[in-house]
Amino acid sequence: MKTAIITDSNSGITQSEAKELGISVVPMPVLIDGELYFEDLTLSQAQFYEKLKADANVSTSQPNPVDVGELWSNALKEHDAVIYIPMSSGLSETCHTLQHYADTEEQFKGKVFVVDNQRISITQRQSVLDALKFAEEGKTAQEIYEFLMNTKMQSSIYIMVGTLKYLKKGGRLTPAVAAIGTLLKIKPVLQIQGEKLDQYAKVRKVTDAKQTMIAAIKNDFDTRFKDLYEAGKMTVAVAHTENFEEAEKFKEEICEMFPKAEFTFINSLSLSVSCHIGPGALAVGCAVKA
Repeated sequence: MKTAIITDSNSGITQSEAKELGISVVPMPVLIDGELYFEDLTLSQAQFYEKLKADANVSTSQPNPVDVGELWSNALKEHDAVIYIPMSSGLSETCHTLQHYADTEEQFKGKVFVVDNQRISITQRQSVLDALKFAEEGKTAQEIYEFLMNTKMQSSIYIMVGTLKYLKKGGRLTPAVAAIGTLLKIKPVLQIQGEKLDQYAKVRKVTDAKQTMIAAIKNDFDTRFKDLYEAGKMTVAVAHTENFEEAEKFKEEICEMFPKAEFTFINSLSLSVSCHIGPGALAVGCAVKA
């Protein structure tokens, strides 16, 4: 059975990387001052942050289901089924919209599997790599889908926010809290545990934020992922927003701290997350691997 793997650009997989992997990536729409752009096609990371820092009105949108459906249709010309891995339904309605589309369009019924496994960015990317591995081994789309769904909560992401400006702008902080936080130089650490972006801790220094995130991953490996970590079945990865130099340093600390986990990659955080947290962020994520 031939199964096509398709994801969206929230996974951090670029169009050029997708070609190398033999998969397809749906570019996520980004609205900037009312003008529509598409991630990694008509909008680069550099252009995005340039406009974000210039106080442009930036928001993300859902991809057009018809455009995604066309991609599915093309894939089905050469494959028996499609595994589609979008961003977490807890962060966007995109997943539910496309699940409904796959379930109600006759040409896609039983052939397109939309995976709602609560992932984004580096953990979503790991899901894509797992699906690709299984597809290359000849596993059925149903088998791939079941693995991704059964392991959906076996991942974590912790994010240090470099500035409170964009959390305030997006309405996630009141102006008063943002002002006090900025004055005290607070750097919140957020977490993504499947459903949504939540506060995890508050610190004042980058070094404290890194130690907090390392401690959080260590706690995951000591508790809910203990057996998987000891068996060498967990991966770790680092993500950032315009903070690559710090991300490289963080990688070294992560690798030293967690020798039984496979370090997979350093990635830019997806624009769907970045528009809420802005530049200067640093993140670490862990996820089970196939």
